[in-house]
Amino acid sequence: MNALVQTADGLFVVDLETEAILVHEPEEELEPEQPLELGLPRVIATAATGSTVIALVDRRPPLVVSHDAGRTWHEAGGGLPPGRAVAVSPDNPDLVLFAARNRLYLSSDGGRFWRSLAPELPEIKALSWEA
Repeated sequence: MNALVQTADGLFVVDLETEAILVHEPEEELEPEQPLELGLPRVIATAATGSTVIALVDRRPPLVVSHDAGRTWHEAGGGLPPGRAVAVSPDNPDLVLFAARNRLYLSSDGGRFWRSLAPELPEIKALSWEA
């Protein structure tokens, strides 16, 4: 499973299992995603798969999560730094990627616990899962 990471220095493909950078394409860019209209304040980015919706917000903790398509919310990511982007796996809503300024974090339990990935990247602007 790989992540596509748009940075100030181009597009990187990161293998999330080995935590290795597989490809760097300086001229490539991710297609911009339209943020979901959630009616929440201070939203920076959003991601959704099925009924799981995650909003990256400009506050602490930086994430709010809904497992019922936005009817109810709970906070997540209390130990994470301020965020730049978030992505939920299209195949498994428990797999969530979070991007801080230049580091990726991965959760395999829907955002309850996080682990920092090894690569330090140029300033991150967006991310998604590789199809």
